[in-house]
Amino acid sequence: MKVAKDLVAASATPMVLGILAEGESYGYAILRRINELSGGELDWTEGLLYPLLHRLERLAYVEASWQSAVGERKRKYYRITDKGLAELAEQRRQWDTVVGALKEIWHDRAPLTVKPLEGLA
Repeated sequence: MKVAKDLVAASATPMVLGILAEGESYGYAILRRINELSGGELDWTEGLLYPLLHRLERLAYVEASWQSAVGERKRKYYRITDKGLAELAEQRRQWDTVVGALKEIWHDRAPLTVKPLEGLA
C-alpha cells in the first residue's frame, strides 16, 4: 500500500515532533523510526524530511546542534523545544478529532467493495 502524498504531508509535522518528544535524534535515525513505526508503509526520503526539519527549526519548534561520536562523522541532532511541545499538543488534539470522526464514520461498517457502475459491466 502506498500512503497518499497529502496524508504524508498532513501527518509529517506531528510525526516528527512526536519522535523528537521521545528524545533528540538525527535525520537518518528519524527516517528509520518513521519506517519502523509504520511497519515499512511510510518510506520517507531525505528530500521530505530535511526541508521539514529546517522549517521546524525556523518556527523554533526544534533546535539543532552538531555532535560527533568517536570514530563517526558529525551529525546534526534535533531536539524539540517547549514551543514545539506546545505545537505537538495542539496537533495531537486536532488529529484526535480527525481520527475520532473517521472512526465514527467507519464504525461497524462492512469493508468497502467496488461495485461496477450500472450499464458499464
